[in-house]
Amino acid sequence: MANDDGATRPDFSQGISVSALRDGDMVLGRVDTEEVLLARAAGEIFAVGPHCTHYHGSLVDGLIVGDTVRCPLHHACFNLRTGDAERAPALDPISCWRVERRGDMVFVKEKASAPVASSSVKTGAHPESIVIVGGGGAGLAAADMLRREGYDGPIAMISADDSPPVDRPNLSKDYLSGEAQEDWIPLRPPEYYTDNRIELSLNSRVASIEVEQRRVVLERGESRQFGALLMATGASPVRPPIPGADGPQVCYLRSFTDSRAIVEKASGAKHAVVVGASFIGLEVAASLRTRGLAVDVVAPEKVPFARIFGPEVGQFIQQIHESHGVVFHLGETVTRIDARSATLSGGSVLDADFIVVGVGVRPVTDVAEKAGLAVDRGILVNEYLETSAPGIFAAGDVARWLDRRSGERRRVEHWVVAERQGQVAAKNMLGRREPFEAVPFFWSQHHDVVIRYVGYAETWDAIDIDGSLAAKNCSVTIKSAGRRLAVATISRDRENLQAELAMEQS
Repeated sequence: MANDDGATRPDFSQGISVSALRDGDMVLGRVDTEEVLLARAAGEIFAVGPHCTHYHGSLVDGLIVGDTVRCPLHHACFNLRTGDAERAPALDPISCWRVERRGDMVFVKEKASAPVASSSVKTGAHPESIVIVGGGGAGLAAADMLRREGYDGPIAMISADDSPPVDRPNLSKDYLSGEAQEDWIPLRPPEYYTDNRIELSLNSRVASIEVEQRRVVLERGESRQFGALLMATGASPVRPPIPGADGPQVCYLRSFTDSRAIVEKASGAKHAVVVGASFIGLEVAASLRTRGLAVDVVAPEKVPFARIFGPEVGQFIQQIHESHGVVFHLGETVTRIDARSATLSGGSVLDADFIVVGVGVRPVTDVAEKAGLAVDRGILVNEYLETSAPGIFAAGDVARWLDRRSGERRRVEHWVVAERQGQVAAKNMLGRREPFEAVPFFWSQHHDVVIRYVGYAETWDAIDIDGSLAAKNCSVTIKSAGRRLAVATISRDRENLQAELAMEQS
């Protein structure tokens, strides 16, 4: 529905001049009481819903690419002709309205009864059944895309988690801080799996994959036959060998259950220690400070994120957290954990009602390796995300693919990458042969500062900052040998979209 100032916006049902819109322009208006986005792309005029279906991002602030519009928040992509959500993280379509052109005027008419899916049932041989091992973003996005592509066979999703697929980035951000309610976290409601005939098995671990027999065997003895298989087993938190780290006061964050456990501990606590100044670690620190806890962060590096963003940006992020009361102990490690304290390598002892460890993750490859799939710091896949065994694919944190831009293998632990790989793998299980070429993207939130990052820079030799970190408005370009590898932005969301597009076209 229109917001309070909606009545002042143009009523597209009364017409608007075509000449008022140049290619790539968008304008927000209304039809009756509903907000509508009018967009011009390649000379055509489209009328669609104005908000991303992922986190309600304002599409008018996004970017038109071809006949699509991209969301400025998390880079979801929608087809302007059909409303279809073409790229994760959005899974649901936006609404469409019929547009009628008369001379220089265009009129928005009735709303389509339902957005028309851009995909239709594909011809050719489809697998008799598909099994997805893993219940994270990659697995859910794959199952969703299989149905959208018209696949009508059995789909079984086998998940070791005790919760259906959830919006994992929120577990360290708004949910952990208490600013997002619990029912926002599942990616799909329970009836989705029934309605789409997706057999979701929770608390289920795979014991083995019998490649020749095309069978997945569960630890509890059951088995599932597959015509095609997706390995989306993700990664598990690194558990450092610290004396006392196996105690009940030590938490890790990977699942919904993990986040709930931290919330429960925080409700009766005053002081927490976070081990690790990673994205997860500092997002957890910010969330716990929002809940009013005193927070100490312990990490071996001298400056957080210096390896990723450079020391100047790293110091800026550290100062953001310090301004909100976080105390850093950098250049140190935790050497011992006791019931209510953590001892540091420098000898000091920190009070801790509980401790959150966030020092990285490792890909879960044991079952794949046992099955004889090629594994090297992840499951190796080709450009179509197919493993060394035909008909078996891998996606998400566990997949290590050949990046055409760099010519090197990549394994990227980003949520949007996992979902987009799941979508591409789903299409290729149906014979599409679509290479995975999406530019990696992630976002990280540190109190009121949101960083959006496109590209990939494992190593670099130069960083250029345009704008002002102090003003929280800048673009950070990360380079190697003069070549742009990645761009991080603060308060420049559209510029981040433009950087993503330029990398796609390079």
